[in-house]
Amino acid sequence: MPADDKAVDVLVIGGGVNGVGIAMDAAGRGLKVALCEMHDLASATSSNSSKLIHGGLRYLEHYEFCLVKKALAEREILLASAPHIMWPLRFRLPHQPHLRPAWMLRLGLYLYDHLAKREQLPRSRSLIFNAASPLKSSINIGFEYSDGWVDDARLVVLCAMAARQHGAEIKPRTRCIKAVREQGQWRVTLQQSGRGTQDAPQEQYRCKVLINAAGPWASSLFDEVLTQPAPKQLRLVKGSHIVVPRLHDEPNAYILQHTDQRIVFVIPYEQQFSLIGTTDVDYQGDPAEAKIEAAEIDYLCQVVNDHFKRQIAPAEVVWSYSGVRPLMSDESVSHEKVDKEKGADTQNDAQTASRDYTFTLDAPKGSAPLLSVFGGKLTTYRLLSEAAVDAIAPFFSKPRAPWTKNAILPGGHFSSQPALIAELRQHYPWLSHSMLQRFARSYGNLCQHFLHDCHDLAALGEHFGAELYQKEVDYLMDEEWAYSAEDILWRRSKLGLVLGEEQQARLQQYMEAKQSR
Repeated sequence: MPADDKAVDVLVIGGGVNGVGIAMDAAGRGLKVALCEMHDLASATSSNSSKLIHGGLRYLEHYEFCLVKKALAEREILLASAPHIMWPLRFRLPHQPHLRPAWMLRLGLYLYDHLAKREQLPRSRSLIFNAASPLKSSINIGFEYSDGWVDDARLVVLCAMAARQHGAEIKPRTRCIKAVREQGQWRVTLQQSGRGTQDAPQEQYRCKVLINAAGPWASSLFDEVLTQPAPKQLRLVKGSHIVVPRLHDEPNAYILQHTDQRIVFVIPYEQQFSLIGTTDVDYQGDPAEAKIEAAEIDYLCQVVNDHFKRQIAPAEVVWSYSGVRPLMSDESVSHEKVDKEKGADTQNDAQTASRDYTFTLDAPKGSAPLLSVFGGKLTTYRLLSEAAVDAIAPFFSKPRAPWTKNAILPGGHFSSQPALIAELRQHYPWLSHSMLQRFARSYGNLCQHFLHDCHDLAALGEHFGAELYQKEVDYLMDEEWAYSAEDILWRRSKLGLVLGEEQQARLQQYMEAKQSR
């Protein structure tokens, strides 16, 4: 091995939730791990979800009982693992007789309550909507059930931090440009892919196992990097969301049925807003270029206007985003299955494509193994990661046992958000309540990293607007791989919703100056 090659046990390609989950799990089992991501962590699908930890109530209609059972069981595990970025959320489901009959909804909710054990979340119940309801007066009965909310992009960052704590090397803005098998190992060529890096030097890594967790790029990676045929072709489905000024003052979310049999969520978002989504549109092209179309905005507005007294128009949309989901629509899949066969594609509707996942393991005798991850959903990322590392464990001598089921993610070691806020208020009485709330639900007790030596607001340094100060920005750059204003304003936080253009430009200027020092 050349002297300048870096040697690791496992190299993971992809910095979405599955990639960082695998890196965290593998590093915690004692393996030497490196992870590369061509953009920012969670820059694609993993930051463009509906922000839900859920079993998938609508998947029951497609008979995906195993997937729903797995996801329901994972809700409880995930909610306990990160109380700062995940919390229970009640959903209200208005009943419209011409869509799904009440007996079908009751049966679905009964299964939802009983397919897996519940410890934190209350069961479903019937509702009668009165005149105070934000729904139209023609909608007077419905149902209520529990699921969970998650800050998806922060989940990815926290898993990456946990992986780093266990010795993993995390390399965002680093593209894998080539991977070849040599002498029983993989030789992997990486190159920095950030701003002004067209001629960036290359790095060489040697690894015993290569893991393809590139999400919507998992199939195209074979053509571009591995120069071999892909064992599976993913079905790419675009899901778009819109954000509007808050539709109602209730703390609960709504799940709305539409005449096309799809459902749309309306979720309280960042105090002042409502998050509405999602669409399901088959997608062709580069997943990084996915954008919402006018027809999707009209569709989401129409579903809301069919249900709520307050009517919305496209002009009220303050932000939108689109993510491309890499779905499996060609087979029945299981997280316990390591598949070596190529499946055939089908032409099912995008909404019926499975949200489950599968692996392919390419391990010719005497050659370095390649594990590729296809499909998956946010709620089952931990299960997927554990199963992936289980699949490669036989290639190493005595790796440690699975450990993530009871793991607490960085910042999550506190009893409850109210208790943490009270503790922070005692130590930092000069912080506003809104800052205390945001720090608690974004960082948990990690916020002590940038607050511990501060005695007043002035000690936090330059104020960029919306209660974002220099100390927090420095922490995000130094500890959480933030590189640009976009990383901070749309992934590490959602302060881009309230920060003006000049303020955003000043933040970018500050970050560039800090990087040049």
